[in-house]
Amino acid sequence: MNYNQLLLRKHRRWILAIGLATLCLIFFSAIYLMVGELFISPFQTMTSLEQQLVFQLRLPRLIAAIVIGAGLAVSGATLQVLLGNVLAEPGVLGISGGASVMMVGLLFFFPVLATPLGFMFAAMIGSLVFTFILVMVARRKGLTTARLLLIGVALGILASAIVTWAFYFSDDLSLRQLMYWLMGSIGGVSWSQHVVSLFMLPVVVWLCWQGSRLDKLMMGELHAKQLGVDIAAVRWKLIFAVSLLVGGAVALGGMIGFIGLVIPHLLRMSLGSENRYLLPISAIAGAAFLVAADIIARVSLQSAELPLGVVTTSIGAPIFIWMLVKNHLD
Repeated sequence: MNYNQLLLRKHRRWILAIGLATLCLIFFSAIYLMVGELFISPFQTMTSLEQQLVFQLRLPRLIAAIVIGAGLAVSGATLQVLLGNVLAEPGVLGISGGASVMMVGLLFFFPVLATPLGFMFAAMIGSLVFTFILVMVARRKGLTTARLLLIGVALGILASAIVTWAFYFSDDLSLRQLMYWLMGSIGGVSWSQHVVSLFMLPVVVWLCWQGSRLDKLMMGELHAKQLGVDIAAVRWKLIFAVSLLVGGAVALGGMIGFIGLVIPHLLRMSLGSENRYLLPISAIAGAAFLVAADIIARVSLQSAELPLGVVTTSIGAPIFIWMLVKNHLD
């Protein structure tokens, strides 16, 4: 088999994988709209109550799951290249924690600005600050994977402590209710909140088109410069894009972890590390994974629902431990 035939075979494998991921997303989305406390059959005419249930409750929640899953998966895949670390992920590295700190601060000190758009900008600023810190630290020579992870975990613990103090000293019922939401939940998402999705979707698409540049960055800064890549400009654009996606995801659904770690890593192991294919399939697979996870969160208990973040963490944490062992961290 010559080189061109090998490239064609790899291209077909990626296209097949993207097609399968898309079919999974369509399948889980259809199931999502049908199941719940009230099962809605697609083979019979819906009543007015069923129409309201689908279009006012389930559909906006489904779209939120798709947007958040795609955004977090693409952000994780991008961070892994930016930081040169296959274990990089917004939740693990504390970036989502930075977004939650700014959102709680906005609600605590400036409640008049507590709108979906205000939450998104506050979360984006928080995630931008934490991402900037991590990227600057990661560029230091001699920084091991273990130390980078410890810095990220420390930032996450700091963010969690700040949020806990804010809740402890607050008598505001809405702030206390936010605690459950920060565990990861899209149960209260309405159409008005999808103004955040309108900002996130173009960024997801733009990042998916940056795969070729990320492939060049993976070769090292020297080779990337020789290939015509403006390293500083590209890095800042990617940092800003990741921050906007993580901030938007936290604003919509709270702290939902491990999607940006599990999805890109498993896809990279199975299919390869070509980012021009990996980023689009990560977006689709991340969306499908979060839709499936939210189905589990909704139907697992009869009288209540599990926080979505608990479901994703229960799946992602064992995989993360396996990845740590596999990479032989010291």
